[in-house]
Amino acid sequence: MKRLLLAICLVTCFTGIYAQRSAQMSPAATAEAAYVKDHYVKTEQMIPMRDGAKLFCTIYSPKDKSQKFPILMTRTPYSAGPYGATYKNSLGQDTALTHEGFIFVYEDVRGRYMSEGDFINVRPQIDAVAKKAGVKTDESTDTYDTIDWLIKNLPNNNGRVGIEGISYPGFYSTASLPNAHPALKAVSPQAPVTEWFKGDDFHHNGVFFEMDAFAFLTAFGVPRPKPVPRYLNGIPNTYKDNYKFYLEMGALPNFKKKYLGDSVKFWDDMMNHPNYDSFWQRMSILPHLTNIKPAVLTVGGFFDAEDAYGAQKVYKAIEKQNPGAKNMLVLGPWYHGGWERSEGRYFGDQDFESNASLWFQENVQLPFFNYYLKDKGKMDLPEATIFISGENKWHKFATWPPKNTVEKTIYLQANGKLSFTAPKAATSFDEYVSDPATPVPYQDGVQQARTREYMLDDQRFASRRPDVKTYQTDALTEDITLTGPVMANLFSSTTGTDADYVVKLIDVFPDDFPNTDPTPYTKNAVMGGYQMLIRGEIFRGRFRNSFEHPEAFVPGKVTNIKYDLPDVGHTFKKGHRIMIQIQNTWFPLGDRNPQKFVDIYKAKDSDFQKATIRIYHDAAAPSSVKVTVLEP
Repeated sequence: MKRLLLAICLVTCFTGIYAQRSAQMSPAATAEAAYVKDHYVKTEQMIPMRDGAKLFCTIYSPKDKSQKFPILMTRTPYSAGPYGATYKNSLGQDTALTHEGFIFVYEDVRGRYMSEGDFINVRPQIDAVAKKAGVKTDESTDTYDTIDWLIKNLPNNNGRVGIEGISYPGFYSTASLPNAHPALKAVSPQAPVTEWFKGDDFHHNGVFFEMDAFAFLTAFGVPRPKPVPRYLNGIPNTYKDNYKFYLEMGALPNFKKKYLGDSVKFWDDMMNHPNYDSFWQRMSILPHLTNIKPAVLTVGGFFDAEDAYGAQKVYKAIEKQNPGAKNMLVLGPWYHGGWERSEGRYFGDQDFESNASLWFQENVQLPFFNYYLKDKGKMDLPEATIFISGENKWHKFATWPPKNTVEKTIYLQANGKLSFTAPKAATSFDEYVSDPATPVPYQDGVQQARTREYMLDDQRFASRRPDVKTYQTDALTEDITLTGPVMANLFSSTTGTDADYVVKLIDVFPDDFPNTDPTPYTKNAVMGGYQMLIRGEIFRGRFRNSFEHPEAFVPGKVTNIKYDLPDVGHTFKKGHRIMIQIQNTWFPLGDRNPQKFVDIYKAKDSDFQKATIRIYHDAAAPSSVKVTVLEP
C-alpha cells in the first residue's frame, strides 16, 4: 500500500484537460467544438435508481425546438465529463451523429466518478444467487431506470432511446438488452467487454494477459471513496522495455509484493480465481441475451487487441438465442475502436485502400440509428457487413459466417510444409525446447506499452527462433478467402506437466512484393516476404478438456489440444502463401506458464522450468487448423 501511495499523483482536473485539448485542436476539431456549443444546451442531472442510489448524467439537448428528438445514450465508467459549465468538444461517436441531431446523454455508471453506489467490474446480472443475497440492481436495471426517468422528464424527446458504446461502454450497451425498457429501440455494442476469462482483455483461453491487466488496473482499479470529478492516478510507467520489465518481475505474486499491496481489489480477485469458476461465470453477459427486443448492431475490429472476442460472441449469442431478432454485425479492418478513432485506411504496415471508418459511419451507423429512432430512411442493412482484408473490399452477407462457405483443414507436414492433404507418415514430429526464461516475444523490437499493431504485424522475427515452428504452403495458384471461424487442432507432447500453445495464421507475401509508402503509423516497410499476422491466439493447455476443471499433462504422452480462434475475414492472394506458426509463449502479452502443474497465480520463481515440446504431424496425430473458405 505504501509503495502505491508513494506513486500516486493527482490527475489534472477535467476543465484544465479540456482547455488544453482545445488549445491544441485542429481547425476542423475547433469548428466541431463551436458547433456543439452553438447547437446544444448542456444540463446535468442526478437520476434516482430503484434502490435509492443516484447516478450522474450529462445531457446535451438540441436548441432546435421545431421537432422532437430521440435520446442517444452512452453509459461509461470513464467519466461523463467534463463537468460543470465546460462542454464536450464533440457529441456521439462521430460528427455524422452530432450534426444529425439527438439528445445526447452520458451517464457515470454506479460507483464511478460522480455517481453514487459501489462499482463492481462487469457487474453480474441478477440471478438466483443475487436474489438470495438480496441484490436489487444490475446494469440492466440501472439502464432501465435511467431511460424511464429520461423519457418522462426530458423536454422535447420523441419517446425513443438508442445506446452506443465502445469497449467497457460496449459492455454497458450489451447489458441494456436483457429486460430492456420499451422505449429502447436501437443498441450498438461496439468492441464490448464480454468475457474476461475466455477471450477479452484480462484472459485469453485461461491465459492471464498480465501486461494489459497491470497497466489498466494500477490506474482504473484504484478505489474511489466517494463521488469525485477526478481520480487519483496509479503507478506511472517508469520502464521503457516491457519485455525486460515483466521478465524481471517474475512470478505473478511478485506484482502484489512489489507494487500493488492491498489497493487493487480486482487484481486480488483474479489471483484467487485461477479457473473458470462461478466468479467468472456469473460475470458473463452471454447467457442473459435472450428475449431481445431492440434492434442490435454489434461492431468489432478484426485486429482489435482487446475485445475482438466480445463483438463476435455477442452477435453469435443473440443470433442463437433469439430467432428472428433484428441482429446485425459489422467487422472491419480496425484496431480497438478504430472505426471512430481513425480513418480506417492505414493500420500498421497495411494500406486497406479506402477510408473504412468514414464509410461505416455514414453508410451503416447513422442509417441504423436514424431508422430505428427517427423513422428516417430505409432499413436495407444486411445481416453482416464485413471488410475482407487482402482483397480490401466491403462485403454484405445475409448470414455470418456466409452461407456459401465450406470448412477445409490445413495440415501440418514434415519439413515445415503445410497443405490441405492429410499427412500419411507413420511417425512424424518436430521437437524443440520451450524455456520460460527466454520466452518468445509477441512483437519485434522494444516497446514500453502493449502495442495495437501486433495484431497484424510482421512475424519474420518469430520465424527465426528455434522455439517457434513454422509451416507454410507452396505459393497459391488462386485466391483463397477465409470468412468465419478458425479452429486449432494440435497433437503435442511435453516433458512437463503443463503447457501453453500459441497458433498463428499468417499471410506470407511474395518475395518480389513491392515496398509500401510510409503509413501514418510506421516507417517504410520491407514487404517482400512479409509475414502478416491474420489471427493469433493462445491457449492454456490445462484447460483442454474443461475451463472449470484443469488437468495436468502426462509427460511424454501425445495429447490433443483443440481450441477456437476468433473469426477472420481475409483473402490470401494468388502468389502468396498460407503460414501457420506454433509456439508456447507469447510474452509479455500472456503470462508465462511454469510448465509445471501448479497454481500459476501462487507460483514461485523457482517453479519455472524448461520443457521439450513435440508437435506431431502424422497419420495418427495429424495436427491441423480448420478454416472457413468462401466459395465463389
